[in-house]
Amino acid sequence: MNVYEMKKIEERIAGNPYVGRGLVAGMSEDGNYAVSAYFIMGRSANSRNRVFVMHGEDMYTEPFEPEKVEDPSLIIYRALTKTGNHLIYTNGDQTDTILEGIEAGKSFSESLKSRSFEPDGPNWTPRISVVMHLASDLTYEMSILKSADPDGKACNRFTYDYEALPGIGHFLHTYITDGNPLPTFTGEPERIVIPNDIDEFSDAIWNSLDKENKISLYVRYTALNGKCVQERLINKNQL
Repeated sequence: MNVYEMKKIEERIAGNPYVGRGLVAGMSEDGNYAVSAYFIMGRSANSRNRVFVMHGEDMYTEPFEPEKVEDPSLIIYRALTKTGNHLIYTNGDQTDTILEGIEAGKSFSESLKSRSFEPDGPNWTPRISVVMHLASDLTYEMSILKSADPDGKACNRFTYDYEALPGIGHFLHTYITDGNPLPTFTGEPERIVIPNDIDEFSDAIWNSLDKENKISLYVRYTALNGKCVQERLINKNQL
């Protein structure tokens, strides 16, 4: 196996009916931007009844049709926030746990020690998280909290710490593919190519996700010189 194998994002997800929720972190080819992406997919009506909504610099998942929400506990949360030069984005309410931990002086991994995978057996959906440390010497950390066994009796916690390189990103998602129960992501975050153009990257992700199961996508290019932030937000359910 080539541990340095690079693929375009569409090669990682096209033709796969269900990779669940996905996080991307990396640097543009020209070295000018920190690149972040988060998408959500869903199989049930409750999961599909969502949109991404920005409130200032924070992004939330919110119900598209509030009256149809069955259980908000694992699908409605703050997905992205920023404190100082730290950009935090996750697939659950551990966004707030990481924020509180960093503001209290804890590390990324220390902040997540109190958290576990989602209590949705038999799937035991992993909690996946990213913190980007925005500076000219860009670094980022990724985490996955996953069940240690089929019965959800214990949690394994994995943290990956990266020094950013131009044109390289890492992709972490909750599931390998569809199934019952859903097979949990395994191994290290996958290496992907990060282009300079935000629209090229956004389109590649959105157009490659399964059309029945994709819900929302957010892509952010943060200039490392601090001069601008480019954002793209796509919701299948239009507000």
